[in-house]
Amino acid sequence: MLTLSGVSKHFGGVQALIDIDIAFEAGRVHALVGENGAGKSTLGKLILGIHRPSAGKVRLDGHEVAIHQPADALGLGLVGIAQELSLMPRSSVLDNIALGREVTRHGLVDRTATLKAVTGVMERFDMRLDPHAIVGTLPVAERQKVEILRALSRDARLIIFDEPTARLATYQAKQLLTLIRSLAAAGKAVIYVSHFLEEILEVADTITILRNGRLIRTGPAAAETRETLVAGVTGQNYQSQFPKRSVPPGGSAPVLRVRDLSSKGLFEGVDLNVHAGEIVGLAGLVGAGRSEVAHAIYGAAPVDSGTIEFDGKALTRRSIRQRIDAGMAIIPESRRDQALFLARPILENVSLPHLKRFSNWLGLRKRAEKQAVTASCADTSVKYTALGDHVDTLSGGNQQKILFARAALGRPRLLIADEPTRGVDVGAKRSIYEMIVRLAEQGEAILLISSEIEEIMGLCHRVVVLSRGRVAAQLSGQDLTEQAVMQAAFSGG
Repeated sequence: MLTLSGVSKHFGGVQALIDIDIAFEAGRVHALVGENGAGKSTLGKLILGIHRPSAGKVRLDGHEVAIHQPADALGLGLVGIAQELSLMPRSSVLDNIALGREVTRHGLVDRTATLKAVTGVMERFDMRLDPHAIVGTLPVAERQKVEILRALSRDARLIIFDEPTARLATYQAKQLLTLIRSLAAAGKAVIYVSHFLEEILEVADTITILRNGRLIRTGPAAAETRETLVAGVTGQNYQSQFPKRSVPPGGSAPVLRVRDLSSKGLFEGVDLNVHAGEIVGLAGLVGAGRSEVAHAIYGAAPVDSGTIEFDGKALTRRSIRQRIDAGMAIIPESRRDQALFLARPILENVSLPHLKRFSNWLGLRKRAEKQAVTASCADTSVKYTALGDHVDTLSGGNQQKILFARAALGRPRLLIADEPTRGVDVGAKRSIYEMIVRLAEQGEAILLISSEIEEIMGLCHRVVVLSRGRVAAQLSGQDLTEQAVMQAAFSGG
């Protein structure tokens, strides 16, 4: 359906794409894989008319086409669905889907005919929503359906999905992948961009690997594995993704000791220890209570019973400030919703919990603040131009590293890392893994929560497995195997 031949794109002296030859077929899902900066987004923006190619040709159905602006792409049936949806939250499902394509009669919108046209698209693709519901009241997964239906109502022939499952629960992601397969079955060409390699292997027919603006290879998804994709994306062997762990020092009292911790309806009777220099994994299925336990330890959620001891002292108050002052830090599950101020500078995002350290009776010592933040960003390998840059100008991997810089600035005794590599590419993952191992070697206690069994196995010295809010197993040494973790996670507690 769509072919790019010899396509290149440069921004000043930066080559974003270099001599790309690629074809997208009707009825197939074609995945693009690569690190941040590999050229995936630039390629999509060329197809959608957001950027113009510096060189090369674009053909649709064998005929050369000029796509100079988004309206040109839309007129050709080329549409994109971004991670951040572009909907009108205060308007109805009907108005969002029909926007710009309302049925008119005598110059006026015919609401009845427009409703009939929209419900017809819903029925055709088996995506039924209440057309009168206000979009802002819908869950994220339902809003994505609205965006997809809007594309389909515009006679979309090719649809680009950019990180579509990044904000979805596991069951919602599965539903979306099924929907994407049904769109391909209906004859649409689908371009799928994601950092989740398992999803790509599940949904794609064809996979293209990009690295540093160059096309590394294109081939059938059936010929790829997670290991071959990681090697193709990074140029490194899959096993090298995880740095070598040092053995934690033994014999010391635990930095964190949790006993019989319970919160009604969330978790019950949780016991765990974390020692200095040790990486302890908190594993389990989605909904098992892992994040809830982490928030309770950090003072961000209430508990009904049980004890939390930190460096031998009981923490009796529910107070985040108390935890920070004692030497705890957290990387929360969602950096966008729970951690970062995206429209504020890097400097403020890193230093915010630690302003007391840079303050005296005259106010904020800005030079000391800047020096400390600069050093912390260097220690955690954050790539940025200036500390005054807003965080939303950074890549996902560097946004995540901002959270590590913030944590490191407080010199914590315990770091709670909840899904620390979610939404970052495999190259950034390696950097974050090295950071976690280095922090443990420096004597920090690490409590690591991850849904990726490879991370749990590749990083942790011990693993506590939760199932339905209860500890199902505590594994270490020869007992710590992938099979044992998964059996405990599915055990029902």
